[in-house]
Formats: sequence, structure tokens, C-alpha cells
Amino acid sequence: MDPVKLHYDISGTDFTTAGEASGKIKKTLKSLGFSPAIIRNVTIAVYEAEINMVVHAGGGEIDAYVSPEKIEVVLVDHGPGIPDIGLAMQEGWSTAPENVRQLGFGAGMGLPNIKKYSDDLQIESEVGKGTTIRITVLNK
Repeated sequence: MDPVKLHYDISGTDFTTAGEASGKIKKTLKSLGFSPAIIRNVTIAVYEAEINMVVHAGGGEIDAYVSPEKIEVVLVDHGPGIPDIGLAMQEGWSTAPENVRQLGFGAGMGLPNIKKYSDDLQIESEVGKGTTIRITVLNK
């Protein structure tokens, strides 16, 4: 298999399209023959990150790099940034506004779930400039 690069622009204003990129990545991984476990891990991690982009950052961009050895996904937004990444990694901690919580989002499980379902998670964030998340899932 030749390496595959996928790119998605994420709208930060439309919850009805939130999750479409993770769904398309899932479909691509299935067509390339990845195992259900790998597909599940990638899809959950990317979905959580994608939803965070919509809830907190006004959207952004997702680039996925798929090779036989691993799937790497880079998510970049230009939102408010994460002031305290350690705090944001705690299960149940959330800054989601009430209107988002009423939609069933904002339970504070996004970043913890990304970490749980990936082999490597790197978060770079600068307040007032945005956040870059790098997710790696190994094909093991």
C-alpha cells in the first residue's frame, strides 16, 4: 500500500456536519483493509478531536497520513487555545458552554478518550493562537 494523505476542512458553526471527517477516515481505513480494532481506535480518537474543534475552536483542519505501519492525524485550529493542558486532560473537566452540553456534548471526556484510543498523543497549544493535536495509532 502506498501512503495515503487525507485532508478535511472542519466547519466550526455546524454541529450537523461534526463527525463527517472521522466517518470518512473510517471508510478509507476499511477500504484499505485495516483491522476493526485499529479502525475503532482511530475513529474514536479523531471524532473526539473533531468535536472539540467545533465546540471550542470554531473549526479547523484535519490531515490524516495513512501508511501500513501507522495512522497519523494532525488537527489544527485557530481557536482560543488551551490554557492548562493538564487540567483539560482530566476526565470530566470541561469548558463547554451550556448550549453545547444541552446537545449532549461537553462532558469532559474528549482529550482523555483521545489519549485512551491512541498510541501517541501530542498537544501543542498557545492561548489566543490555537491548538495542534497529533494523534498516532500504530497498526499492530
